[in-house]
Amino acid sequence: MKTTAPPGLARRMHLQRYLITGLLTLLPLWLTWVVFEFLFRLLSGLSAPWTGAVAGRLSSAFPTAMGWLDEPWVQSLFALLATLVVIYLVGLLATRVFGQRLLAAVDGLIARIPLAQTIYGGAKKLLEMVQTKPDGAQRVVLIDFPHAGMKTVGLVTRVFRNTVDGREYAAVYVPTTPNPTSGYLEVVPVESLTPTDWTMDQAMAFIISGGAIAPDPVSFGRARDPA
Repeated sequence: MKTTAPPGLARRMHLQRYLITGLLTLLPLWLTWVVFEFLFRLLSGLSAPWTGAVAGRLSSAFPTAMGWLDEPWVQSLFALLATLVVIYLVGLLATRVFGQRLLAAVDGLIARIPLAQTIYGGAKKLLEMVQTKPDGAQRVVLIDFPHAGMKTVGLVTRVFRNTVDGREYAAVYVPTTPNPTSGYLEVVPVESLTPTDWTMDQAMAFIISGGAIAPDPVSFGRARDPA
């Protein structure tokens, strides 16, 4: 015999089901918005001081034709476009001989500033290491965390040898979800790393999506020694 839920309980179940469905539908959109809003604020903030000053002068000089330049969103958009143009020009310049010489001169100048040299040098080495494969380990690996039997995705930044025990260790950057720019550093014995066949793009998509986007099939782990 089929039983029906009381009207009050049925309404609560109906409300709860659609609230959860709506939340799960909007969550990816919200995460996408958070990431793009962060990038928009970051990039537009770099050029906002001078683009805002230029827009303000044009608006004052031509209030009828260019009064719309006083709108905050217009100035933010111009600042974003200006920053993207500067980034593009720097990338273009870095591929030319003159640009490479100029960057080398900037490196030499920053190297003379103790604190700035530490920050700049460390960031530059990290970006270079992410683009190259280290010796003795795959770039994207899994490590045991928070305990044996559980795994988390890590990026090997370098491999070094301990002169005390002769073992090789890897510096592994562990990014967090959904913002991979925050994370922490683990020092892990190379033999404890679980190698994967993932690319950096696949690893980033896996981390940002909370595991929803992953290569199919997934392949990781060390091959077993033949008996």
